[in-house]
Amino acid sequence: MRFVPLAGILLAVVMVGIGIWQITETPGSVLKEEPPTVLPTSTPGEPVLISIQAGQSAQEVGDKLEDEGVISSGLLFRVLAALEGYDQKLVAGDYELEKGMTTLEVIERIRRGQTAPLVVTIREGLRAEEIAELMERKKVVSAEDFLQAIEQWYEFSFLYSKPYWATLEGYLFPDTYFFRRNMTAEDIVKQILENFDQRFDADLRQEAAVAGLSLRTVLTLASIVEREAQVPEERPIIADVFLKRLRRGMPLEADPTVQYALGNDPASVAKYGYWKQELSQADLEVDSPYNTYRNVGLPPGPICNPGLASIQAVIRPAQTDYLYFVARADGSHVFAETLEEHLRNIEQYGGR
Repeated sequence: MRFVPLAGILLAVVMVGIGIWQITETPGSVLKEEPPTVLPTSTPGEPVLISIQAGQSAQEVGDKLEDEGVISSGLLFRVLAALEGYDQKLVAGDYELEKGMTTLEVIERIRRGQTAPLVVTIREGLRAEEIAELMERKKVVSAEDFLQAIEQWYEFSFLYSKPYWATLEGYLFPDTYFFRRNMTAEDIVKQILENFDQRFDADLRQEAAVAGLSLRTVLTLASIVEREAQVPEERPIIADVFLKRLRRGMPLEADPTVQYALGNDPASVAKYGYWKQELSQADLEVDSPYNTYRNVGLPPGPICNPGLASIQAVIRPAQTDYLYFVARADGSHVFAETLEEHLRNIEQYGGR
């Protein structure tokens, strides 16, 4: 029988102990997150873009991560990558990591090739041109390519009722999206439409149908509600007012529809932006099918891209006797049942 020298046994025990301590106790290891005080300039959660080239070693990657403040120890990165057997399996690419991630999280993301997502948040109430400009600012695709993409046809059942001449205004669902680099504009639009299909789901569409509302009607009216309502609780009330006005053949007289019409004029956009705040009497007389002061009924289509809350407000409106409302200075509204009451509110709060 061969005997192992006592010194060798002790050395092995010490090395195992060090390894266990490294994995369980060292900041930045498997169980311990990076301490935010290691690097004075490192803010936990701050995104950092790391580019890893093909053929780079675990040591080079670890050193880069340490230099950028993602982790506190490049040496620990190399040790853990070797222990996990991943030091030769790091996938090249651009990675969006966060300062303060654990070293194991970083290794796992790079091993799996989870390259940097392009994060874009589409806010409720943006029109298509604003979303296109957002995509360009975020370096996803050019605004021109995006606007061309939303004029194309996509195979989704909810688009069957969309007029052939209409763009996807109203269907670009507001949300936070994670896009891969080098995606085409068509792929991006398809991802947004897939999200629309999931969020404005079949049950909600059926609920709209029971209420006698087509999907196109819901989106068009919801887009107006989205731009009118500054106070979330008022969305169902505003929707109820508009629905009653439509059923009684009264014009909606909604300022956002006029703003949308003016936003189709490049000269107006250059001077006032897409949503002119102070509308003049001449603005209210603009010759456009989107002018709901001159035209009874809904405009030809949505004027922006509404969120789920505005869509639900149209499908599930409040039950009131209101027919009018006027905005206060803080963005909230005063509602009225009669024209006389409405005129008094106008005199008191201004507006129309």
